[in-house]
Amino acid sequence: MLTLKKSLGQHFLKDETICVRIVEELKSHPFTQLLEVGPGGGALTKHLQEIPGIDLKLVEIDKEKIAFLSIAFPKLQSHIVEGSILDIASPFEGKFTMIGNFPYNISTQIVFKVIEWREQVEAMVGMFQKEVAERICAKPGTKDYGIISVLVQAYFKASYLFDVNETAFNPPPKVKSGVISLVYIGNPYQIDNHRKFSVLVKTAFSQRRKQLRNPLKGFFDKTVLSDEIFTKRAEQLSVEDFVHLLKSMK
Repeated sequence: MLTLKKSLGQHFLKDETICVRIVEELKSHPFTQLLEVGPGGGALTKHLQEIPGIDLKLVEIDKEKIAFLSIAFPKLQSHIVEGSILDIASPFEGKFTMIGNFPYNISTQIVFKVIEWREQVEAMVGMFQKEVAERICAKPGTKDYGIISVLVQAYFKASYLFDVNETAFNPPPKVKSGVISLVYIGNPYQIDNHRKFSVLVKTAFSQRRKQLRNPLKGFFDKTVLSDEIFTKRAEQLSVEDFVHLLKSMK
C-alpha cells in the first residue's frame, strides 16, 4: 500500500477511463521526448510506457513512490528524476512534452515553470483543480481571466478539454478537476522582455477592479496615461493589448 501524503497534495488517479482519455489527448500532439510530473502510483505511467519510440522520464519527489515505481516499471528505473519539478534543471536537450496529474498545491507554479521552459515545451496535457484550469484558459472580459491567463496565452494555445469528478481519485479531493492542454505557438506577439511583460501584467491585475491608470501610473508618462485604454480594467485587455502597453512603457 502506498502512503498518501497531504503535504505533497497527493490524490491517486484510479479511473482507467480518465487515464486512457488523458493519454489519447496527449498523443494528438506528436512528440519524441516526454516528461511525466508526479507519477505517484503510476496510473498514467503504465499507459505512457506503451507509447512506441519515445524517451520517457518521470520526475518524482517522494522517495516511497520512487521505490514503488522502480519495482513496478523496472525498465524506467534509470529514467526517474528525483526532485521537485520546480527545482530541477530541464530534463531533456531539445524539445519535449509534459504530462501530469499535477499536485494541486503547486499546480500554478508548475505552469509558470512551463512558461519558463517555453522554448522547449512544445505541448503539455495536465490535470488541475477545475478553477485553476479555467483561469489558465479564460478569455478577456470573464471573471476567471487574470495574470496566469495572459502570461500563458502569450506563448501557448490553451484549451480546456474535460472535467474530472472527485470519484476518479483515491482519496476523492474536495474539488472538481479539469484537464487542459497547452500547445506552444512561439512568440507571436514579439515580446522581447518577458520579465518586464510579467511585471506589467501582475501590476495591472493587482487592482483589477480599478481603471488601469491607477495601478500602472508609475510605468507610463502622463501623456501616455491619457490614452483611452487606461480607462479600462485589466480583465478587459487582450494579450495583444498588454503587449501594446509594454511597448510604450518607460
